[in-house]
Amino acid sequence: MIVMVVFFLYPIFLSIQMSFTDFKGVGVANDVGFKNYERIFSRDRYFDALGVSFSFSFIVVTVQNLLGLFFAAVLYRLPAIRNFSRAALFTPSMMSFVVVGYVWQFIYSPFNGGLNAILSTLGLEMLQRPWLNDPSTALFAITAAHIWMFTGYSCAIFLAGFANISKDIQEAGRLDGASSWQRFRFLELPLLAPSITINIVLATIGTLKTFELPFIMTGGGPAGATRTLSLEIMNNLFGQYKFGFASSLSIVMSVVIVTVVFFMNRFLRARENNV
Repeated sequence: MIVMVVFFLYPIFLSIQMSFTDFKGVGVANDVGFKNYERIFSRDRYFDALGVSFSFSFIVVTVQNLLGLFFAAVLYRLPAIRNFSRAALFTPSMMSFVVVGYVWQFIYSPFNGGLNAILSTLGLEMLQRPWLNDPSTALFAITAAHIWMFTGYSCAIFLAGFANISKDIQEAGRLDGASSWQRFRFLELPLLAPSITINIVLATIGTLKTFELPFIMTGGGPAGATRTLSLEIMNNLFGQYKFGFASSLSIVMSVVIVTVVFFMNRFLRARENNV
């Protein structure tokens, strides 16, 4: 409780207090009332950033969990390679965001990047793009890097869910003549409901507040295509030293995340009870 109060509740209280001031990191913090919040809700820039955050989160959560579920289902049926493959898939999630960001930035390089080189080798030059410099592809390029990084994390959680499924249920399905797909669809998938809830909630929280990869790979560009709300907070905080305004953005982002996760968790928990 002491750790929670000192390192969680107290900083939140200070952020709320600071969000009503024009504090710049040094000097006197003057009370400005709701001016910071009025600025947030009166400018399209911050709604656009929130939209980018939601788009990023939706793509990553959907694709990452589908891939994680696919790999988990395959590895569950291949125990001979399960441990090695699980470790290989999980390794990227243990890497630094900085390392991953720069590696994928090199892969997407329009001059000597690996992706364009592969397309050229395959005779698909028409598909080559300046991936991180094109507003139509930049966000998808960053989501691909994030998905590559954390698919193994989702896979590990799903494998834990598979391990909790009773072997008697599996055996009953086989005796009834159910195919592998039928056992997955009608037996395993419903019983994976708790794992699905955990994966979706954790991935949603992590992606809605994402900052590292957009900052490293594009800096929020091009033309704001990858400018998330977290990136706006960091730019205002450390780029312009607007501590008060950055705090108000942080409070808005926290409220949004808590609200989304609350209703999502409530829906998914109700789904678990209906399985």
